[in-house]
Amino acid sequence: MNNDANNDQRPATEQFLTKATAEPAEARERGGPSEELAIELARLFHDDKCTDVVVLDVRGMSPLTDYLVVGSGTSERQMASVLDHAVEIVESRGGQAFGVTKDAGTLWLIADFVDVVAHLFEPNTRAVYDLEMLWGDARRVEWERAEKA
Repeated sequence: MNNDANNDQRPATEQFLTKATAEPAEARERGGPSEELAIELARLFHDDKCTDVVVLDVRGMSPLTDYLVVGSGTSERQMASVLDHAVEIVESRGGQAFGVTKDAGTLWLIADFVDVVAHLFEPNTRAVYDLEMLWGDARRVEWERAEKA
């Protein structure tokens, strides 16, 4: 198999999946702009009163994204506001949301920033879908600020 992407004759989907899963997350460099954004969004979730905020490194496990930021909101309005704030932060960094789902009455809001996907849940809905268990092998990224002395 030729490793040169320009000469690779495999279907594009196969090339993409191979690239996305080529090496485990532990073998790759930690940090980088995607992880920084995930940490920034986790801190935003926390500052905007979301609970149980988790950042999962799914590089090498998911061909769709590198990081998941998961949090629980207190109300539909609060979750929509937090997601709007997240979009503003990404846009201020020169990025944009690939897609945002925050329909009225929904209990699971999603913002897809390509390398980072943010999920906000109503707590009972979060327990049903349990993304942390689904991605149980993913590395949990430390995002909390250092305690002030």
